[in-house]
Amino acid sequence: MADKNSKFDQNAPGAFYVDDQCIACDACVVEAPKFFAMNNDEGHAYVLLQPTSEEEIQNCLEALDACPVEAIGKDGES
Repeated sequence: MADKNSKFDQNAPGAFYVDDQCIACDACVVEAPKFFAMNNDEGHAYVLLQPTSEEEIQNCLEALDACPVEAIGKDGES
């Protein structure tokens, strides 16, 4: 389970975030490329843009479900 106290500073402010458990597998970027991006220098994903519509939120939830190490959370600041 992702921990909002361990999220990367690079995440866009909001409910969704990626924490330090990320293994840079790219699954979230494949599932939701509008909202997740890779930091290739540091070897992890991060939330590029927070979703606003129900469809966008669903897309981010699909990325959360695709994460093999549960490094994506949705309980960050709203």
